[in-house]
Amino acid sequence: MRDDDGTAEMFGGFWLLIRKFLMLFFPFWVFLILYSANVHMVISAIVAGFSTSLVVIFEKLKIKQANDMANKPQ
Repeated sequence: MRDDDGTAEMFGGFWLLIRKFLMLFFPFWVFLILYSANVHMVISAIVAGFSTSLVVIFEKLKIKQANDMANKPQ
């Protein structure tokens, strides 16, 4: 069972699917872009590995923004 942390409502409910897609393909895209730019393969792989954390950071930022908007006094 999922915790109710607000991720299910992000982007009209499509965030769960988008997140899975990004976690799978975003590092691959980053690796291919860096490798095609003639960056060393090891450095490309390390940067691609770190790129998965960008998805999680983006998710936490959007949840925080949504919570701030919901808790904002009117």
